[in-house]
Amino acid sequence: MAKYNVRYGVSLRNRYESVKADKRKRYKCDICGKEAVKRRSNGIWECRSCQSIFAGGAYTPRTSAGETVSRLLGR
Repeated sequence: MAKYNVRYGVSLRNRYESVKADKRKRYKCDICGKEAVKRRSNGIWECRSCQSIFAGGAYTPRTSAGETVSRLLGR
């Protein structure tokens, strides 16, 4: 990570790297079950297998707040 050499502190640089890795990772699709969900843009996620498009978090398709809401609605 040459972009932020010694600036801003190691904890913030590590946090930035983990968010960047989460953003680029592939996730499992809820519809088809394949690991093919990728980020299309900020908050928009697309499954490359079944072509479904859905909204999610900015860096991950499922947020902790969304998980809580879906559990409450499932009751």
